[in-house]
Amino acid sequence: MELPSSLEDLDPKFVTRCSLIEIEGVSLPTTTAKYWDRIKSFQARPDDLLICSYPKAGSTWLQETVNMIQNADNLGCPFWICFLQSPFLQVSICGKDNEHLCQNLPESRPSPRSLKSHLPVHLLAPSFWEQKCKVIYIARNAKDTVVSYFHFHHMNKTLPHPGNWEEFLDKFLAGKVICGSWFDHVCGWWEAKKRHPILYLFYEDMKEDPIREMRKIAQFLGLEVREPVLNQILEHTQFETMKGNKMANYSNVSPCLMDHTVSPFLRKGIVGDWKEHFTVSQSEHLDGICSQLLEGSGLTFRTEL
Repeated sequence: MELPSSLEDLDPKFVTRCSLIEIEGVSLPTTTAKYWDRIKSFQARPDDLLICSYPKAGSTWLQETVNMIQNADNLGCPFWICFLQSPFLQVSICGKDNEHLCQNLPESRPSPRSLKSHLPVHLLAPSFWEQKCKVIYIARNAKDTVVSYFHFHHMNKTLPHPGNWEEFLDKFLAGKVICGSWFDHVCGWWEAKKRHPILYLFYEDMKEDPIREMRKIAQFLGLEVREPVLNQILEHTQFETMKGNKMANYSNVSPCLMDHTVSPFLRKGIVGDWKEHFTVSQSEHLDGICSQLLEGSGLTFRTEL
């Protein structure tokens, strides 16, 4: 299966690094802001499943895992294009007037739909709450998240230029990156699970025991998946397997959009890569901020396994 030609053959003149604008206190691309009314008024369906995370927290891995759990009875050829199987809500809506940005609008998908979003909880379309849609959220520790986000900004030519490591870390800590504050994001969704059907997962837990986390997902979705199938899903969703899977690694997307020679979309997929980037003082500074901003939330994150 080939990716849509418009994503492979995109003319470089259509691609520019975006700038940011604040919407309800959250930094978002100006391209998103242009279509904000559409995003906010999106009509969810009761059987929609939303996969959500802060950027670079493992949502592509989660998408692939969820897709396979949902299709556990039909794994003869488990190759889906992640961003078509679970359309990225904001990008799809913003692409309505731009064919080269979107190939599979959420509205065109039959129910039940799986959708993806990186929005903080208070910016999500109200219809998701009104329809009582199930949400699976995955959170990753701040240190590994910011490192992955830094490299993603370098390879994704549609994002603001990240500057050097120190500059990007400062922007991240100030919430001046797309989707805003990591702290607000993870805490907002954590708090929302008290009121809505949200399964809150941790990247580190999935790395430690993926079968255990898959069982949680299946139970949350009301599905029964046999142990041999879980093992098959585990094999398919191993990082090295996905890194070599063109349906998941975005390698067929035009280098005008994503330059994999700078950094692959699926780069390392480990816990603790932050140690290769943070200085001692930067690490201690972020530890202090986490202690302060996560205090009393009940949220704890592991930065190594």
